[in-house]
Amino acid sequence: MAPSNVTNRSGSKKRAIRIGGASGGVFDRFRSIQDFAKDPTIDVIFGDWISEISMTFRGNQRVERAQDEEALSFELSFISALEPAIRAVAKNKQKIAVNAGSCDAGAMAKKVQALCKEHGTDLKVSWVVGDDVTVQFKTLLAQGEKFASLPSDTPITDWGVEPVCAQAYLGAVGIAEALRDGADIVICGRVADASPVIGAAMWWHSWGREDFHELACALVAGHLIECSSYITGGYYSGFKQELLWANNITNLGFPIAEIEADGGLVITKEQDAGGILNVQTVTAQLLYEIQGPLYYNSDVTARLNNIKLVQESPTRVRVSSIEGYPPPPTTKIGITAKGGWQAEFHFFLTGLDIKEKAEMIERQTIASMGDYRKEFKILKFTVTGSCPVNPRNQDEATVDLRIFAQSKNPDVMSAGKHKGVAPDTPSFAKWCIENCLQGYPGGTPAMDMRQAVGKPFFEYWVALFPQSLIQHEAHTFGGRVLHIDPPKITKTYPRQQESYDTSSPLPLDTWGETIEAPLGFIVHGRSGDKSSDCNVGLFVRNEDEWDWLRSTLSIAKIKVLLDEEYRGGQIDRFEIPNLKAVHFLLKDHLDRGANSSSSYDILGKNVYTGEYLRAKTVSIPMRFLDRGKI
Repeated sequence: MAPSNVTNRSGSKKRAIRIGGASGGVFDRFRSIQDFAKDPTIDVIFGDWISEISMTFRGNQRVERAQDEEALSFELSFISALEPAIRAVAKNKQKIAVNAGSCDAGAMAKKVQALCKEHGTDLKVSWVVGDDVTVQFKTLLAQGEKFASLPSDTPITDWGVEPVCAQAYLGAVGIAEALRDGADIVICGRVADASPVIGAAMWWHSWGREDFHELACALVAGHLIECSSYITGGYYSGFKQELLWANNITNLGFPIAEIEADGGLVITKEQDAGGILNVQTVTAQLLYEIQGPLYYNSDVTARLNNIKLVQESPTRVRVSSIEGYPPPPTTKIGITAKGGWQAEFHFFLTGLDIKEKAEMIERQTIASMGDYRKEFKILKFTVTGSCPVNPRNQDEATVDLRIFAQSKNPDVMSAGKHKGVAPDTPSFAKWCIENCLQGYPGGTPAMDMRQAVGKPFFEYWVALFPQSLIQHEAHTFGGRVLHIDPPKITKTYPRQQESYDTSSPLPLDTWGETIEAPLGFIVHGRSGDKSSDCNVGLFVRNEDEWDWLRSTLSIAKIKVLLDEEYRGGQIDRFEIPNLKAVHFLLKDHLDRGANSSSSYDILGKNVYTGEYLRAKTVSIPMRFLDRGKI
């Protein structure tokens, strides 16, 4: 179906821009840019290559570049994905806007420009900078600015580590200006995930900075396609029937956003690839990594709780009822510090007495450490899995015990051996393994010792920063520098978003006979992380299930369902009635975020919320289960 022509408020008439979502991270499939480049209906190819994890590593690389001139502070995987597509991009006159520049967008842009020339094209490459706010951050810090953590609201002085760099999440205007100047490829550092989509739409439709409705629609579009195939079946809780049993899992299509001149929005996908795109998959991605009913960007604020989705065709979903408001005067910054070194060691426990075997390992290991135990900031013993009654085979009877450690002392983590420390110096790995012969029945360590050698890890702190202090610039292929002013119209929003339980909940007997069954039999879910915050959205398929969901899932009920995973922190809740969805934000729930987490669930997708909650039993009306499980 061809995108429609719509006139926007400025009077211009142009068909909808088609933007292909080509990457959700450095490890995404490399085929996307090449395949989108072969499709002449795609106007702009967009990709998100930067995560909180990569920000910390690249930021530290930039700080240490004086010691290593060969260190690269941008994402090479983007170049690997781009190179096979360069000639097709030039032939089809497409644009590319990505945030793969990380901490050195200029260096990446020059490398990409050279590559384009090598392939015989005249593609023009510009870049956007200003995200490095380390100097401004340290100046404000010295003046007493608290930089309160967004998840915990505690001042940065409580952090306990020394910041080394700070990056701001930039908006879209630099990208739009670079495209207006004639760039074919725009390389960005740390812009907000959706900013390349907003910038491309601003350029295509000639939107102004105060067209807040249109900008909000583009913000939602960017959020929906930023994680590539998350929206076409990846991480989808309905995967069994719609993907696995349908034999439709090996090549999920990448998404496409069609953004009309008045902000109208349709999400679709590659037609010659697998996967699905329906109201449920779009709902799941919409709920992913949001913080509340307001979704903030440096250029606009979008209100999400009235949003509507309509299935226009088997692979086209129209998104509407998005409200746009001015942006806040601040933007988010990520602050990096060196945390120390971390390592882990694994034992395999089989059969009976798992709890007692784990206790034996823990007591023996700590005794071996002696006074060195004080050197560890984190020392955690975790049993994963359980042995069923009458196991069918040894694999089913075996569980994993993980010893996870973090320390600021490299020697006790074996990370300082290259500095002349004697090879027999006591270390984490030796303390873990030396008790094997006086250990538990069936004692079996993991024999790959590489994980037991300490590797550097980084702490990450998220706070707010004034947009007025950011030196946002677009550097053009022609050598010009376009200075981007902060937004003139802003709005200060409460730090705490609105949170509430449902109005007029209905009693459980409203739906007749019930049965105790896992929540996930009829409820979809998606969860994720933002720093140490963890969010989860839960939604149902059918209208008559909505009143049951909103009545059942109160804040108090979620605390009960979390059980031992609830740590006493704040939980926010709001509803999106048109999507039959309830959203929860667990404030400061994760262990410091993905960079330094001691949990397996570093991204908040499993243990803490999403799939863990869907496995918990609740009272479900029988008539809902009669329709079949998800």
